[in-house]
Amino acid sequence: MDRSEAPTWSLIGRAEELAVACTFLRQAMVNGGSMLVSGEPGVGKTALLDAVAGSATETGMRVLRAAGVEFEADISYSGLNQLLFPLYDAFAELPGVHREALQVALGFGSGQPPARFLVSNAVLLLLRSMATAQPLLLIVDDLPWLDRSSSAVLGFVARRLVGTSVGFLGATRSHTASFFEQGGIPELELQPLRPDAASELINQRFPEVAPAVRRRLLSEARGNPLALLELPSALSGRQRLAAAPLPAVLPLTRRLQALFATRVSQLPEACRRLLLLGALNGTGELGVLLDAASDHDLDDLEPAERDQLVRVHSSTNHLAFRHPLIESAVVEVATSGELRWAHRALARTLVGQPERRAWHLGEAAVGPDEGVAALLEQAAHQILRRGDAVGAVASLTRSADLTPEPVERGRRLAQAAYIGADASGELTNASQLLDDARRVSPGGSLYATAAAVHLLLNSDGDVRTAHRLLVGAIEAGGHRYDADDDALIDVLHTLLLLCFFTGEPTSWEPFFAALNRLTPKAPELLTVAAATFSDPARKGHAVTGRLDALVAGTGAEVDPTEIVRVGIAAIYLDRLWACREADWRVVRLGRKGAAPARRHLGVLLHLCMDDYHSGRWGEAADLADEGIRLCDEHGFGFFGWYFQYIQALLAAARGDAEACDALTDRILRFAVPRGARAAEFYAYHVRGLNDLARGDFESAYQHATLVSPAGTLAPYVPHALWGCLDLVEAAVRTNRFREAAAHTACLQEADIGSLSPRLALLSAAASAFTAPDDRAEELFEAALALPDIERWPFDLARVRLAYGERLRRTRATAKSRAQLRAALATFERLDARPWIRRASNEVRATGLAKPRNDRRTAVLTHQEREIAELAASGLTNKQIGEKLFLSHRTVGTHLYQIFPKLGITSRAALRDALAELSEDADGGIDEAPGP
Repeated sequence: MDRSEAPTWSLIGRAEELAVACTFLRQAMVNGGSMLVSGEPGVGKTALLDAVAGSATETGMRVLRAAGVEFEADISYSGLNQLLFPLYDAFAELPGVHREALQVALGFGSGQPPARFLVSNAVLLLLRSMATAQPLLLIVDDLPWLDRSSSAVLGFVARRLVGTSVGFLGATRSHTASFFEQGGIPELELQPLRPDAASELINQRFPEVAPAVRRRLLSEARGNPLALLELPSALSGRQRLAAAPLPAVLPLTRRLQALFATRVSQLPEACRRLLLLGALNGTGELGVLLDAASDHDLDDLEPAERDQLVRVHSSTNHLAFRHPLIESAVVEVATSGELRWAHRALARTLVGQPERRAWHLGEAAVGPDEGVAALLEQAAHQILRRGDAVGAVASLTRSADLTPEPVERGRRLAQAAYIGADASGELTNASQLLDDARRVSPGGSLYATAAAVHLLLNSDGDVRTAHRLLVGAIEAGGHRYDADDDALIDVLHTLLLLCFFTGEPTSWEPFFAALNRLTPKAPELLTVAAATFSDPARKGHAVTGRLDALVAGTGAEVDPTEIVRVGIAAIYLDRLWACREADWRVVRLGRKGAAPARRHLGVLLHLCMDDYHSGRWGEAADLADEGIRLCDEHGFGFFGWYFQYIQALLAAARGDAEACDALTDRILRFAVPRGARAAEFYAYHVRGLNDLARGDFESAYQHATLVSPAGTLAPYVPHALWGCLDLVEAAVRTNRFREAAAHTACLQEADIGSLSPRLALLSAAASAFTAPDDRAEELFEAALALPDIERWPFDLARVRLAYGERLRRTRATAKSRAQLRAALATFERLDARPWIRRASNEVRATGLAKPRNDRRTAVLTHQEREIAELAASGLTNKQIGEKLFLSHRTVGTHLYQIFPKLGITSRAALRDALAELSEDADGGIDEAPGP
């Protein structure tokens, strides 16, 4: 880039530094002064100088510029000549002795070399003289490369500018020796860009870069602006799009080579060899380096340490490169023979680490080698279990490169394509790998078909076609229904989702046929998910205990794929709350780019669903936004409707009917042409809830029966469980008492209450809804006495509201108020505005002129009261647990149940709530005035 250019993108993330520089500039115009800008190579010093120069020119200053040049460093006064040449005509105005000294020093005259002190004073006089007419700004870049004489003069001048209208701004590299004496001159040190600014810079300059590649570039550049701009340029177009794998060490452009590679190439051979081992090993373990290079020792690293390229920490036995670009430079200057030597040496040393050993053997190989290819495939499976889908794809791709037999090579490429499409989110790369697999082995494989299905779903393909393709591949495969065949099990998990998406009972027939043929027996997780995710009302009862065991196992699970699959099995039996810890682990890894994008999406959806049902609506909204961003970023177009469903649920519950309608319209426009009936059911469910919220009970009934007809739980439509109470309530409110009773009887017959506490609450509430007045109170009380229902605050508040309404109509006013005010407190905490209005109206109808959250109606158990009082006193959950011999998690669960009972949302409100709870139950209620 030409130094005179100052493109705006180069100053992203530098607002604070620019503000400091501009403050300096204003001061220099009035009273002179000097400042140095320092930082590592490529950090943006020149860009900042350019910006300041532009600002100075705009404000009326004259700018003189120079830059140190390495090959002129031995030419005396070459830098000063560059800086002052534009003022040559003004030399004549200096006194004779100073004019002559300056002309001789700068090569414009002949004579005896002048004393440096005389030249320094001549320059100072010249600058003071010129600044009387127009303020001056001297800018000198690359001070370390400035010749000794110019450095001495400018150092002299820079410390004597106060009281003039001359400013001096110089740039120097951190930790680099210089002839410029900077003592006493203020310094502005440029730090690497913060992560958000670095991301913005790379997005602006290279918007086409795939997410996984962007994460790698950000990691390697470490906020260095030059690296952020140059590293993508060194990649091929296919590599930037993730259509081709990235090398283990990123290549350097010529510009980066000029900064780093030259310094490395000048090191002694023994030092470079040790650095090469360190760069390729990637862990910095000195023991590994010295074992791999048995004929070298730590003393060989001294030249690199002196040049500030590496740091050797003897206490931790660790080698650290000062910047990742130095690692790249080490690899860049190595010959192919040196690279193979290093990889072979590391492979010999890493015998006990099969993944790393396989990779080094693969890099050292120069031709097909089935033994190494098999090791790389095994390593890929281990890498994937840790959640690194991108790394698994790279390992499988290299494995395929080394595979001599075409069918095996095609199988490995297809497997890489499947992982890329199913997990990593790099669909362009997956598509290219799939094409390569088909060229190598036209017969195809299960993984090839599964990859094609994922690509089809995320383009404009329909669900039925994807289902048909996958069923055909399974039925025609040579797997013999071996339950130990990983490809077959992975594909059956994909088919399970496709069957769900179709929403058609017949779609499940080939799935269960394949499941029943697995030998010696189907895997536990697949069997359980097949029951709980397909038709939980009919199949779920038999596997609830097995599901609970799987859910409990997520606490120690590290494989994101397994965590997501357990979550799928847990959705409709309301066990997602028990998966939260594992789900959040995957989210945190996903945000760092260390978990597959599809798995990140999967756990986000599960957290969103649990957040909605458990009343964490703010978090649900945030995670739904994150999910949609991920879908857009990674091209997972098919899965966006999941998160739109969550957004629509929240809009409906909070009374934003317009947003709800828009979101459900969008879901239906997407789902109908693609045959994704599951998405349609989700949309109808939300629309029914939206109708209930605004009192349109006829429309609510119509939408509820689109999910499942009254009197039956539609087979293989698990979402019918979630809308069962909506249907009953809408039927009752539209005087369809027969239909309401039939649906309630269906719920009882299916015994959905035994599937989960929430479903027990919904089923019991449906019975109370449809009961005659003389039995309704008993049934509502039974519903509210069910265990663990506080976990579902919105559902519980709706039941309390319905109970309160029934009590008011039967003139049980006091009891009615208690239920209504408890419901109102929850609705207010959730900000469920239409439900707040309904509850408030009901409270007023009981004779309360000013409905409010009545904490006195709350009933706390002895243990809850004890926990609440200790929390109100300021103790932490851990401290409370120690006093009461409970775990801190148990204390947290109790507090989570106590808050809604007291109508509060934080610990800070506990003290007042408990004080009010101790008052007389009838005191302080605002009664409506009498007639």
